[in-house]
This record gives sequence, C-alpha cells and structure tokens, in this order.
Amino acid sequence: MRAHIHRLLPLAQALPGLNTWGEKSGPTRFPSKSGCLSVIMLLLSICGAVTSGWAAETPPPAGEAEKRWKQYQPEFDAFAVRDREAPVAPGGIVFAGSSIFRQWTTVSEQMAPLPVLNRAFGGSRTGDQLARFDQVITPYAPKVIVYYCGSNDLKAGEVPEDPAAIFARFRAFSERVQATLPRTSLIFVSSTRSPDRVARWEQVDHYNALARAYCAATPNRFFVDVNPALVDAAGHPRLELYKEDKLHFHPPAYVEFTRILRPVLERVWAGAHE
Repeated sequence: MRAHIHRLLPLAQALPGLNTWGEKSGPTRFPSKSGCLSVIMLLLSICGAVTSGWAAETPPPAGEAEKRWKQYQPEFDAFAVRDREAPVAPGGIVFAGSSIFRQWTTVSEQMAPLPVLNRAFGGSRTGDQLARFDQVITPYAPKVIVYYCGSNDLKAGEVPEDPAAIFARFRAFSERVQATLPRTSLIFVSSTRSPDRVARWEQVDHYNALARAYCAATPNRFFVDVNPALVDAAGHPRLELYKEDKLHFHPPAYVEFTRILRPVLERVWAGAHE
C-alpha cells in the first residue's frame, strides 16, 4: 500500500483542484502533502469500489425489477401529463433522485431564473435511477443534472448494503450520462446523515467519500456537501429542520440547501454555456 501511495502522490499533487463544495464559497483544494494523501486513499477506495461493485450493476431479479417499475409508474404517468400540458425545452437543469428532492416542491422558485425541472420520485434507489434513466434524463437532454439518491439504499435491509456497491450504481449512472450526453455536467448532493439512521452514519460517510473522490477525479462531475448545514455548532442534528420521521425536511432545510447549492449550480450552469 505504501508503494502505491508514493507512486500516486505526484499525480494527486498535480490535480488542478477538486470539484467539491461544502459550506465555503469555492471548491475544496488539497495543496498540501497530507491533503494529497487523503485524496489518494479515497481514490484507492474507488478502485476497490469498482471491483467490488460489478455485481451491483447487474439488474435485479425480473420479479423485483417489475415490482419496482410498477411502483413508480403512477408518478411517471403524472410526469407525462405535465409534459404534454407544458412541454419542457431541452437543455435545462434536471433534479433527479429520491424523496428528499421530490419533496423540494419550491426548488424551481428557489433556483429561478435557472431553468430547473424536478423529476425526483419518492422511495427510489440508485438502481431505480438507472432503470428510469430514459424517462428521467433522456427526454430533457439537460445541460446539468443535480443528483440526490442513495439514502434509501443505505437504509434498506436488516444488514446494510456495502456502500461501494451503492456507489457503483451512481457511477454507472454517471457513465451513462457521459455516453449519452457527453457535454452534460452532473452535481452529486451528499447523502444526509439523518437522525433516523444514526446507526448507519458510517455507511453514509463511506458512500459520500467515494462520491466525493470520484467527482474530484472526473471532469464535469461535482460534489456538494449539505450535511454541515444540518447540524448545530456541537455537531448534533438540527431536529427543527426535520419532520417527525427524522428523515424528510421542513421548508427551512431547503432554504439551507439553496444557500449551499445555488452558487455551485450557477457556476456549473455558466460553465455549460462557455
């Protein structure tokens, strides 16, 4: 391992900067040797995620896939009606993901005048985003995609799924974007460390770390961390932001999301038109 680190250190030091944002106004950079070593360890983790995650990219059993497809069909029927009533111009910004985004009903107003379309569907997992790619992404040919998904994967089952396998499905989504829309940028919004799943925060952090490192090393991929806005000065969850289920959010939480995400989205959107 030590030999691999020393071979990769010059490469990490040569990186122009990491496409990651948090509470600060600009991208996080790691010019120091210690920072570069952190990057290397995360990049090595990605290598492990790729190898251990191949099986995760295999479609689920036919019965399960059909069940999940039917589960979400009413939402997609409703999307189709909206698109007929108010056709969406291609080349905008699509918010894709699970209920954290689906319940962000004011996102278009809070991001205006940016052309935002919310196509998140509740309860979805990373595999569902892949399965519905041609309905969520392809028809709108967005220049920017904002992605929040993985929370439901991390919560499912009595035994938590390997975060590397969940990350592999996000990476497959990203690679599909690259194959079909090579000039499209993708912003990954961190999975939240919600109070309802404290026992799985370690898995949440692992998944986020893999996504952060991937975005840092991949052109037109950006990581935004919203978790710092969801805790108080002592690092405890701000329970007033959460609904009774301690997972979903009251409107003030989306004000915090907007404060962190909007400046990044504006930069990425401007870059998409250069």
